[in-house]
Amino acid sequence: MTSSAIIALAAALAVALSTIAPAIAQGLTASKAMEAIARQPEAAGNIRSSMIISMALMEALTIYGLLIAFMLVAKV
Repeated sequence: MTSSAIIALAAALAVALSTIAPAIAQGLTASKAMEAIARQPEAAGNIRSSMIISMALMEALTIYGLLIAFMLVAKV
């Protein structure tokens, strides 16, 4: 296997792994936030704000994985 093939596989794995984990975490976060809002509707604003901030941080992990993949593909 050539080095360019290994780099291409590494780029594919970087995108795949950095997408799967945050996607699962975002689903769990949204689920728990909806449960919390259902239990305490008066705290919905605070819960929603915290959820949006945590979703943005999780999405940043996906973007970092994509950036690493682009850097790897640039070496091919």
